[in-house]
Amino acid sequence: AEVCRRLGVTSGSFYHYFDNWADYRRQLIRYWKVNGTLAQLKVICAEPDPRRRIEGLVEVALRLNHPAECAIRAWSRVDPEVAAIQSEVDRLRQQVVFDAALELGVDGIRAGRFADAALYLLVGYEQAALAPDLDGLEAIFRDLLTLIEGRAGAAGE
Repeated sequence: AEVCRRLGVTSGSFYHYFDNWADYRRQLIRYWKVNGTLAQLKVICAEPDPRRRIEGLVEVALRLNHPAECAIRAWSRVDPEVAAIQSEVDRLRQQVVFDAALELGVDGIRAGRFADAALYLLVGYEQAALAPDLDGLEAIFRDLLTLIEGRAGAAGE
């Protein structure tokens, strides 16, 4: 009823598109996964330069609907289907960062830590009760990238 009220539609039109509430929830989380993550990762992964790939991920991370991402993460704690999709999205995002770090010449252990740190930064930002600070988030992402690039240079010496 609340969704229909906010959308200004009748419950009949809601059920024209969705079989039931569970169907709506399932389609919503799949839409988020496909359109909010997979489509963006596909474009980013097409970039041959690993540094630009990470830069693209930073840009995507800055443009995310952070309140919605936070709500989906909270939802994943009480809904196993959402939890499975959230975990998959996290793994996919993390894998793109990991692969790019390896291509930059970072060893596997450090590339894993870098990918973990990038994901933890995003999740922490979304979970923090502080006022939104996209400039601060971007600066920290860029600092992480600078650190890993320095490490890649040191590994090649």
